[in-house]
Amino acid sequence: MKKHDIIIIGSGPAGLTSAIYAARADLKPLVFEGNQPGGQLTITTDVENYPGFPKGIMGPELMDLFRSQAQTFGAETFFKNVDKVDLNKKPFEVTVGDEVHLSNSIVIATGASAKLLNLDNESKLMGHGVSACATCDGFFFRDKEVVVVGGGDSAMEEATFLTKFASKVTIIHRGSEFRASKIMQKRVFDNPKVDILWNHSVIDMLGDPSNGGLTSATLKNTETGVESDFKCDGLFLAIGHKPNSDFLNNQVETDDKGYIITKSDSTETSVKGVFACGDIQDTVYRQAITAAGSGCMSAIEVERYLETLH
Repeated sequence: MKKHDIIIIGSGPAGLTSAIYAARADLKPLVFEGNQPGGQLTITTDVENYPGFPKGIMGPELMDLFRSQAQTFGAETFFKNVDKVDLNKKPFEVTVGDEVHLSNSIVIATGASAKLLNLDNESKLMGHGVSACATCDGFFFRDKEVVVVGGGDSAMEEATFLTKFASKVTIIHRGSEFRASKIMQKRVFDNPKVDILWNHSVIDMLGDPSNGGLTSATLKNTETGVESDFKCDGLFLAIGHKPNSDFLNNQVETDDKGYIITKSDSTETSVKGVFACGDIQDTVYRQAITAAGSGCMSAIEVERYLETLH
């Protein structure tokens, strides 16, 4: 088996920036892009806060540019998912399907995935009126009434985006105030198409997947306990994310939620030669620009680490 200097797992701004820097350092990186090539930005429409694009840019287009730049300098990218890794061996082993790849170093940039409510009917109605991605599915709800579940920045962003299509958007939040940034809250409060239903949680979703899909959501008042049905054509989940670290099988140190812990001012993990960047280790900023910055850091640190092996 061919041994690589670096394998990058994940392909959002962090993974692909790492690939750009590693490729320019002539490390010939191998990138496994995973189940969502391009990461979360591929389900984001207008990216307005990434430097260099004063008029904004579509998320998928931005990630295509990242990938193309990495490939230009010699990175090999594959739309494949890593099943497991063995970090107890040197070189490390990365298993992709029935293939095993060896590498002197690994960069983990697998990001985080949308959380779900884990209700019985949620999986049945997913794709039939229920979605975790407004930018993917908003188009299908033109002139319809939809709800967004959540209270953070992502919920505000989803709700605002959906007003481009839906006739009415209702944000359902279990508390009495949002945790979103003030500017995102203001956009929602100022939008005449958005209503807010405070102190309610979704406890069920009703509808027939084979006959029109979602028809309503069963809500519970978090103060009184009273249950009610709320008619809606679509329900969008925006309740946070879960780090994609299960495949590591506890071989690197993580926090109690599964985010990889890295050393201060570094992307080094608890395993020498393994580095982590982007949303898999960032619980504070979660921005494309900070993910890209940490991707740059990881590649530079990999290069320095590899020099110690010779």
